[in-house]
Amino acid sequence: MPMSSSSSSSSFNQTVIEEFRANAGRVGGPFEGGDLLLLTTVGARTGREHTVPLGFVRTRGLLLVVASAAGAAEDPQWYRNLLAHPVVGVELGEEVFDAIAVPAEGARRDRLFEAVVRAAPGYGDYQRHTARVLPVVVLEHSEADAPPRAVTSLADKLLEVHDWLRGQLRQLRAETEAHFAGGSGGHGDGGGVPALGLQIRQHCLAFCQGLAVHHTGEDRGVFPALARSHPELRGVLERLAEEHRVLSGLKEGLASLVAGIGSAGPEAFRAELDRMTAELEAHLAHEERELLPALAAIPFPPPPGR
Repeated sequence: MPMSSSSSSSSFNQTVIEEFRANAGRVGGPFEGGDLLLLTTVGARTGREHTVPLGFVRTRGLLLVVASAAGAAEDPQWYRNLLAHPVVGVELGEEVFDAIAVPAEGARRDRLFEAVVRAAPGYGDYQRHTARVLPVVVLEHSEADAPPRAVTSLADKLLEVHDWLRGQLRQLRAETEAHFAGGSGGHGDGGGVPALGLQIRQHCLAFCQGLAVHHTGEDRGVFPALARSHPELRGVLERLAEEHRVLSGLKEGLASLVAGIGSAGPEAFRAELDRMTAELEAHLAHEERELLPALAAIPFPPPPGR
């Protein structure tokens, strides 16, 4: 059963959140024994983090939440947030992880909603009370396709971030190929041809925002610190910072390319995606060649007091 995210229930939601975190995901009262998770989104307008407790359903290997708002006429704010910032935080029992929030579309959404209603009939009641089609959101574990990397140095952390970025590029390519093939790539949801427009958009946006956060952290923190401790790298760092500025424009071009996928010719689209991907991959490889030796000597996380 989902909670309301209105301001009138914020105090109640906070009580549930505190009880959830204090008891490894177990809560009492009307939600005792229910399937509950905490979802943290970044505000579409404010940029601030917001956490809400939500019911969830597992089906066909997927983790699903429904933007029901108890059958209200408008989508809840957390859903509008994840459309603007697809990378979300999930707390599930004692497990805490980042996910990419992907609303299902078309026939796939309908199949998943039917599965949700079989598991939790109350969502069917919510749908009958509103003309709005209740969004069904798949929470995709953002590191599911990559083995965990032991992180003990800043070099390890850099490689972890680069692994994630490369994984998103692979996902984007696979989904665009599935789109041009009529959806034949499949997504493990029981067959059929899924609609991919919103899914591709969410993964592209996640990649672009992740790259921007990574580069901002390097430009404002890592690079200035390295320039002080390794003055011989200053020229390299200046060149990498310039690449960041170039890639900022390329990132916008990638988002524009993906936004036009519905009317794009497959060959022209593939050629442009190949060009952009090659440039992005070359930057990641260049950064690793130049910086990993120096970063390997820097512990991560940093020791207390530093």
